[in-house]
Amino acid sequence: MNKEKEVQIDWIRLSEIIEENSDEQWSLIPMVQKIQKEFGYIPPQAIPIIAAKLKIFPSQVQGVISFYAQLYTEPRGRNTVRVCRGTACHVRGGKTILKLVKQHLGVDEGETTEDMEYTLETVACIGVCALAPNLVIGNQVYGNLNPKKLGRLLKKDGG
Repeated sequence: MNKEKEVQIDWIRLSEIIEENSDEQWSLIPMVQKIQKEFGYIPPQAIPIIAAKLKIFPSQVQGVISFYAQLYTEPRGRNTVRVCRGTACHVRGGKTILKLVKQHLGVDEGETTEDMEYTLETVACIGVCALAPNLVIGNQVYGNLNPKKLGRLLKKDGG
């Protein structure tokens, strides 16, 4: 589980986003997407405010947020590292790659580094099985990984 991260929320900007996107109940998803884009996550304290503005229950807002895997209510790193756990990656050493990334970043799956630079995730498949084992940092795919190549990559990336 992540340790509590101190993240400053610009409540004025949050209120502006809610106000700009509160025309109809159907605007909930675009609203929370904009909030997450602005702050990197959806602050849990914003859920009752969003609900009141859209005239729905907070549990409905939370239900939508928890339904979509790409919406987060905890602070996340500026970069997401996604390690593939697909069959091709597993057979070609993906388990070792994941272990090394965990050691290098000092976090487990679903956790964020203390400096808020990286969040580590695993995914069922990245979709580039020919490059197995692979991972994604931000939007960049790195394939044909082995411990030596991974070490160079992590050193270069600063992670």
